[in-house]
Amino acid sequence: MTTVAPSSTERLTASLLYFLNFFTPIIGPAIVWYLNRKSDYMREHGVIYLNFLISYFLYQAFAGFLYIIAIGVLINIVLGVMMFVFMIIAGIYAYQGRFYKIPLVIRFFSL
Repeated sequence: MTTVAPSSTERLTASLLYFLNFFTPIIGPAIVWYLNRKSDYMREHGVIYLNFLISYFLYQAFAGFLYIIAIGVLINIVLGVMMFVFMIIAGIYAYQGRFYKIPLVIRFFSL
């Protein structure tokens, strides 16, 4: 994690990374990250977001297999609500200059 306090622009763009998830889960955050990739703060939030996206995609795919026994619908609803809430919390933390450890995220990538 970075030791230098992030600038207000870095904090705003890091929070935008999470809030764009509601409109474009892949393209929007990828563009924001690419334009600000030289910032250590943005790089760390980009890795957190990427791990989140992959983890929750895998959970949703697994729930899709459970549609056969009708529990997959319930799991997908719960995952959707969790994703919504955790993205809001992570965006607020990013704007405050902090990092949020999103629950159930598998760390595929790290810095």
